Amino acid sequence: MIDSPPLVALIHAVPPGALIAQEAFAKEFPQATVWNLLDDRLLDDAREAGGLTDPLRRRMLRLIEHVMDGGAEGLLLTCSSYGEVVDLARSLWQVPILKSDEAMFKAALAGPYRRIAVVASTPPAVPAAVAQLEALVPAVRGHEPVEVVTALSEPAAEAATATEMAAHLAAALRAGPGADAEVVLLAQYSLSPARDELSALLGIPVLDGAGAAARELRHLLGQEHAPDTPAGAL
Repeated sequence: MIDSPPLVALIHAVPPGALIAQEAFAKEFPQATVWNLLDDRLLDDAREAGGLTDPLRRRMLRLIEHVMDGGAEGLLLTCSSYGEVVDLARSLWQVPILKSDEAMFKAALAGPYRRIAVVASTPPAVPAAVAQLEALVPAVRGHEPVEVVTALSEPAAEAATATEMAAHLAAALRAGPGADAEVVLLAQYSLSPARDELSALLGIPVLDGAGAAARELRHLLGQEHAPDTPAGAL
């Protein structure tokens, strides 16, 4: 009997994030059959409402219920704004459900790094990422010290190429407390294309949320040693 490839659902709020997540899964978890759901009003409606409302939370839960009823064996919400819904979803379904950057934060904290830099190209992404990272410190690090520093490069958001984006991010990190960081975390999926070039420029590891999530789901679904054969996408 041939085991069927694991079905992993990705719920997106913006098309660019969807593309980046799909590329990450194709590279890091090619065994998975990827099921993409896009609701491109999720962020706009949350902004207009001034944040998440109960109707918006229920809307996300309905999307999650839809993929669970469809047989999803793992789920990633690529929109960080709806991350709080994951906590409730985990109490309702027993399959792995990940927040957008959760795996990246855990991977960084599980490493030997004592000074972690978080970099973004849009101001709201910085405090949101730092808050999530610091909330995980007690569970992953215990009492072991860790210092979180930040950098912001708004020009990186307008970069025409990954090389240009990496250069802007590197300049922002070198100009501030991030200059002495031991690892860099990309606070937005949109920065993922610059990951490898930024790592080469800085000479330290750079982690992105989409790639880390794909690797974490691959591990949780027991696919670490499965053949790297793409199963396709729905």
